[in-house]
Amino acid sequence: MKGSARGVHSLGDMPQTPVRSDTEDVDLAAKGDSRAFERLYRAHVARVHSLARRMLSPDEADEATQDVFVRAWDKLGTFRGDAAFGTWLHRLAVNVFLALRKTAGKKRARMVEGDDAFSGMSSRSHQVDLSMDFDVAISRLPEGARNVFVLHDVEGFKHGEIGELLGVSVGTSKAQLHRARMTLRKYLER
Repeated sequence: MKGSARGVHSLGDMPQTPVRSDTEDVDLAAKGDSRAFERLYRAHVARVHSLARRMLSPDEADEATQDVFVRAWDKLGTFRGDAAFGTWLHRLAVNVFLALRKTAGKKRARMVEGDDAFSGMSSRSHQVDLSMDFDVAISRLPEGARNVFVLHDVEGFKHGEIGELLGVSVGTSKAQLHRARMTLRKYLER
């Protein structure tokens, strides 16, 4: 090894571990390979958990995330590969979270009532991490407005897709998004 200290290797000298794609791991996991499924889990758990925290609540996120991966394990055979695995899993997660809300018997509040949704909340007394304030503000939105806001502004869904997922019209989705943004802006400006 010319020009390097004894025992020190350049990156080219390091043994390379093969990198598998999600598609390969999905194929292996669908055949019962739990290690392949574990790799899929590790690659996607953070995004699913983040979505759970925003659509449900931080208290429900851990269990809901596990529910998504249990469902994913059961449904791996239905993954056709038309879209990326991450896209398929994300759509599955949204459906699981919506079903969890429905079966939990939570009242759906599709429209934000009044402009003072945060009037009972105290404003922040000292400067804290804005992301924490933002997550708290999102969690305080009524369910319908929160769902539309998270799906549109955080996850990038179009209003037509949101309408299909939530069973609302495109106009309702747009109205909920506008109301959620205005309510969040009022809270965060305090």
